[in-house]
Amino acid sequence: MPLTRSVSMSSLSGLPLWEEEELPVEDLLLFEIAWEVTNKVGGIYTVIQTKAKTTVDEWGENFFLIGPYYEHNFKTQVEKCEPPNAAVKAAMDSITTNGCQVNFGRWLIEGSPYVILFDIGAAAWNLDRWKGDLWDACGIGLPYHDREANDSLIFGSLVAWFFKELTDRLQDKPKVIAHFHEWQSGAGLVLSRSRKIPMATMFTTHATLLGRYLCAGNVDFYNNLDKFDIDREAGDRQIYHRYCLERAAVHCSHVFTTVSRITAVEADHMLHRKPDVVTPNGLNVKKFSAMHEFQNLHSLSKLKIQEFVRGHFYGHLDFNLEKTLFFFIAGRYEFSNKGADIFLEALSRLNYLLRVHKSDVTVVVFFIMPAKTNNFNVESLKGQAVRKQLWDTAQSVKEKFGKRLYEALLSSGARSQT
Repeated sequence: MPLTRSVSMSSLSGLPLWEEEELPVEDLLLFEIAWEVTNKVGGIYTVIQTKAKTTVDEWGENFFLIGPYYEHNFKTQVEKCEPPNAAVKAAMDSITTNGCQVNFGRWLIEGSPYVILFDIGAAAWNLDRWKGDLWDACGIGLPYHDREANDSLIFGSLVAWFFKELTDRLQDKPKVIAHFHEWQSGAGLVLSRSRKIPMATMFTTHATLLGRYLCAGNVDFYNNLDKFDIDREAGDRQIYHRYCLERAAVHCSHVFTTVSRITAVEADHMLHRKPDVVTPNGLNVKKFSAMHEFQNLHSLSKLKIQEFVRGHFYGHLDFNLEKTLFFFIAGRYEFSNKGADIFLEALSRLNYLLRVHKSDVTVVVFFIMPAKTNNFNVESLKGQAVRKQLWDTAQSVKEKFGKRLYEALLSSGARSQT
């Protein structure tokens, strides 16, 4: 199906590359760069994954996601294939020829977008040289002990290298738009701009790096935004180099975006640039447009939750599941950043009110926060096993009893006829 959607280049404020013109999608290549592409380490993974289909529907084979390569993720989430674009393939081949590894395929999610994945480990031998390139470009040095920052530099250097090879081959047609997420991809943006690679760049922060650290430190963050000594705060937390990398990416991008109004205010104070556009994260409501489908899914999920609770509280189930409310909180294992502290305080107050009013309602709460696990709770596993055994026994008795009742009814019916 031909692509007919157009993109107005005048909407990309501050672009020195192109005149204000409206270009059809077939004259553009869109690349979205993030550490979370096929790599589930944070909420941005969900953001990218859930909007992929809409982007593919609009951009077709002119849309590519770029992320780091991890063997397990690639084997389980990606179908390897050849790039459909000759220039993309040639750029990848050039990097591979020079001793670094690049992998290409379709991400096995809704929309099946193309992904370009750079092997960080296979390119680590370039780290010292690329640290020098970063210092020459923007005067930012990375300490040897910060593994995450060093990996992000390797990743960013590979991304900038790829775009240089790509744009040299494209010769300005089709034009390239590169959308970078978060500070881990920031080095790629900074290096691309410093090398004057002819492409439009966008940078999105989902929450400022320093803001995350300050919130985790139990401070009154939003009421004191204008009072923080940004450089000192970043230095005290030993993330000054990361903060500088994020801020450099923000100021190097042609377009700077964030995901909410409050984060826009935060970015203005923390990074000293007001976002050009606020692009809120949201839900694909069309997916749940049929109410009966949503209700059926809700019923099935509720039954599964109730069965889990029966097993988990086996031997102590002294409450009515039909009068039970299930609450959930999910996110990274960060007590205050993800609101677990406020959630617990709210539960304490709710518990007090339920007791005061002698309510027969029970509240069961699920904390879904990935963390290291040392062992299993044997009693919980035992309860689940007993519940499953009781259910299987009940189903077996029900089946046998039903069959005998059915045969008895048939026999009595036959006698009454005679």
